[in-house]
Amino acid sequence: MSSPSVRHSDVDACPGALRLHTAADGPLARVRLPGGLLTGEQVRALATIAHRWGDGQVELTSRANVQLRALTGAPADELAAALRGAGLLPSETHELVRNIAAVPTAGGWEVRPLVHALDAAVCSEPALAGLPGRFLFALGPVPAAADLAAVETPEGAAILFGGRDEGLRVPPGAVVDALIAGALSFLAVRAERSVPAWRLRELANGPAEVAARTAARLGVALQPPGPSTGTPGPPPGPPPGSGQLPPVASQPPPRAGELPRVTSQPPPGPERLPADPSQPPRGPVLLPVAAEPIGVVEQAGGRFAAAALAPLGLLRQAQLAALAEAGELAVTPWRGVIVLDQSRAEAAAWLGVLAEVGLEVSPGSRWSGVTACAGRPGCAKALADVRHDADAATTFGAGLPVHWVGCARGCGSPAGAHVRVEATGDGYAVTGPSGGGTATASDVGALVTTARRA
Repeated sequence: MSSPSVRHSDVDACPGALRLHTAADGPLARVRLPGGLLTGEQVRALATIAHRWGDGQVELTSRANVQLRALTGAPADELAAALRGAGLLPSETHELVRNIAAVPTAGGWEVRPLVHALDAAVCSEPALAGLPGRFLFALGPVPAAADLAAVETPEGAAILFGGRDEGLRVPPGAVVDALIAGALSFLAVRAERSVPAWRLRELANGPAEVAARTAARLGVALQPPGPSTGTPGPPPGPPPGSGQLPPVASQPPPRAGELPRVTSQPPPGPERLPADPSQPPRGPVLLPVAAEPIGVVEQAGGRFAAAALAPLGLLRQAQLAALAEAGELAVTPWRGVIVLDQSRAEAAAWLGVLAEVGLEVSPGSRWSGVTACAGRPGCAKALADVRHDADAATTFGAGLPVHWVGCARGCGSPAGAHVRVEATGDGYAVTGPSGGGTATASDVGALVTTARRA
C-alpha cells in the first residue's frame, strides 16, 4: 500500500492559529484542541469566526483539531483575540505544539483530567515551545501515529516511543511527567545530532535512545524483555493498590467507542521469533484501536455520550449551531463529534438533534471509516475535487478505512491499514493491503468497495 511521500523541505511550516497557511482558497488557521475537547460556547465562537471571515464551515482533522478555511481579510490581531477570548489560544508561545490525541469515551482511564494536565504541563515548559508542529502525544490507543503515547497495561502505564515498547512503565499518576520527560529527551537528542527531525521515528534508533534518556530523567529503570514474550516482565516496586494499575486477567469484547486494555503481549509473527529466546528484541506495538464512536456511547463513570460522524469532516453552520447548545464536547480522530456527560435518555435525544442537522448517527452509515483531504479547490496541489468524488463513489459497506487524497503527499492519512484512493489527474489509483488498481472517477467506487473488503 502506498503511503504519504517523504518531506520536501526541512522547514516546519505546520499551520496554527497565529501562523496561517496560504491555501488556494485563502488563509487557513489550524486550532489545536488537546484531546479534541471543547465546549458549546467554543463551538459558537468558531462558527462566528468561520461565518465572519471564512467559508462558513469548520473542518475537522485526523488529530481531532479544527481548521478554519478561506480567512481572506481576517485581521491577524482580531482573529487571535477572538480565539483567545474563547479560551482556544491559552499560550501563544506553545500553540503549535499542543498536539494531544485521545478518545474521551474509550478505555478504563478517565482521560480528560490527563489531557488537561498534560496540556498545562506542555504549555508551562518553555523548552517545549521548540517541539515541531507535527510532534504528537497520545493518551490511549488512538488511530494516529504518536511520537509519545501512554497506554494501560497490567503492569502500569506503558510509555511508547514512536509506537515502540522500550520497557518504560510508570504509575498512572506519573504519566504526565513521563511524557514531558520524553519530549524533552527528544529535543535533546535532536539538538545533539543537529538534524531537523519532526517526528521521533525520523531519528535513527530514536525510540531506544529517547526511552533511555526519559527513564534516566525520571530516575527509573527500563524493564527488561520477558523471557519468552519479547515484552517487559512484571515491574518491581509498590504492590497493587499503591497507585499502579491492577493486573487484568481477561477483558470482555469492547463496546462501540470503547477500547480494550492493552496487554503486554506482542502480535504473533516474526517479532516473536528471536534468535535468542532469552533476550528477544522489542518491536512495534500493534495497539487495539478504539472503535469509531457513533450512536449512544457509554463513558467511564456510568455516564453516556452522543457520538456522530461529520461526513468528510465538515461542520456547517446549522450543525455548528446545534452543537453550540451542548455543554462539553469532543472532536474525534475519526472526524466526528461527541456530546459528553449525558444520561442515556439525554444522549438518545441528542442523536435526534444531530441527525436533523445532517450528521450521521447510525453505525451503518456509508460514511463510517471514509475520510478525505481537502482536495480542490482548497488545495493548490490537489489533482481532483476528492470530496465531491468521494461523495459520488462511497456506498454502504464495511471493511477497512478509506482515505481519499488529492496528491501523493497523502495529507490526513490514517496510521493503520487502510485503502488509499489517490487522484492521478486522469482518475484514481486505489491501493490497499491486498492490492488495488486504477479507475476513472466515475468507475472508482466499485474498486474501492472491493479493496476495503479484501
